[in-house]
Amino acid sequence: MRTLSVYLAAALLLSCSTQNQSTMQSSENNDAAADGWISLFDGKTTNGWHTYNKTGIGSAWKVEDGTLHLDAAAKKAPQPATGGDIVTDQEFEDFHLKLEWKISPKGNSGIIFYSKEDPQYGAMWHTGPEMQILDNDGHADAKIHKHRNGDLYDLIESKQNVKPVGEWNLAEIVSKDGKLEFYLNGEKTLSTTMWDDNWRNMIASSKFKNMQAFGTIKKGKIGLQDHGDDVWFRNIMIKRL
Repeated sequence: MRTLSVYLAAALLLSCSTQNQSTMQSSENNDAAADGWISLFDGKTTNGWHTYNKTGIGSAWKVEDGTLHLDAAAKKAPQPATGGDIVTDQEFEDFHLKLEWKISPKGNSGIIFYSKEDPQYGAMWHTGPEMQILDNDGHADAKIHKHRNGDLYDLIESKQNVKPVGEWNLAEIVSKDGKLEFYLNGEKTLSTTMWDDNWRNMIASSKFKNMQAFGTIKKGKIGLQDHGDDVWFRNIMIKRL
């Protein structure tokens, strides 16, 4: 009887704890929505996302334990799953994006913004700039100027404030009236102005110089990159400004 009583008490405590966590999460979600935040990932499905320039989403993008995971091994299985870069169904103009990510050892990925879908563009990064996601200690790109984690890829270096591989990082991108700011783990790491002469000169000196539409879009989609490595995302939120 004593064992049964202890079991019942433990089960009751677990039930109360789970209910409290659920209530707190619901309250946090309600507060965020009231403040104008929109969830781009419900933690259960890939609703709201699709493969760039296609319908549907590749099966290598898996929802696991509240995360959106690009499963690199699934793409190499005997019956390989499809991956590919994915973008939001919605377009955004001025915005504040925040999400958490973690990368695999030697991994590479990225967060793309102001991407435009059109058959004339072969990939989402042909139009949209990128906040780089990288294992700085294990990936060769870390040796390249402006290719390190958190950089505005191939355009501007950022202040490094990344956590070790395997840990979650909080990334934020704020774009308002042409002013662009990057934040990583609560610290501002980069700021610049888009669409002015300096912006155009930077692009002209980059690998994107022959992509006429790159960096010119002022209302576009948010994208997550499949660079062939495992990467995880969660708590993807955006606020229109």
